[in-house]
Amino acid sequence: MLPVKCSLEFTLDQETESEYESSPSPSPPPPLPYDMSWQQQQQQQLREELSQAPAQQTCEEQLLAMIATLQQQVNTMLLQQQGSRVEVAKPQMFNGKTEEVSAFINAAHLYIRMKMTEEAATTQVAWVLSYVQGGVAEAWKDNLLDELAKGESEVESAEQLFTKIRNDFGETSEEERKIEQLRTIEQAGRTCNEYVQEFKKVARGSGYEE
Repeated sequence: MLPVKCSLEFTLDQETESEYESSPSPSPPPPLPYDMSWQQQQQQQLREELSQAPAQQTCEEQLLAMIATLQQQVNTMLLQQQGSRVEVAKPQMFNGKTEEVSAFINAAHLYIRMKMTEEAATTQVAWVLSYVQGGVAEAWKDNLLDELAKGESEVESAEQLFTKIRNDFGETSEEERKIEQLRTIEQAGRTCNEYVQEFKKVARGSGYEE
């Protein structure tokens, strides 16, 4: 009986070994993640920060440009508000009298400079013409308005309008008129300072300023 037992055990061992060989081998474990050292981590972080630097710089430049634009807009608004609070005398109505040409133009020019710099040129021209009323100037204004409506006038700005007023209503020789006024000017009941100031005013443009 002993030999039979040994043979049976040997057969079982062979079957077990063959089953073991035929079974699939276990897959190797997945590799462990790469463990960077502290220095490598710092280098990697620095690279990422440098790669983001241009984008951050561009964003900062845009913000600075926006801030500068807003500051400019605020300054413009403040200047406009300050200008609107300044009292400026409006010109007297102009009816075409030669002796009133310079005073009218000076007053209108000053008002536009202080109050109407932001207005369109056509608006400035219309405003000046609104103070041209009465006398020979009334018909002159109507003719000019008709030319402007038809696009036949060369007047496109307040300065061009002032030049036209001087040419159409001013004296042929402003210098001669000034000289004549200097000859006839008198102190009368005015103080010495008032007389000197009037003399300087008349002398301006006469060739006798010095």
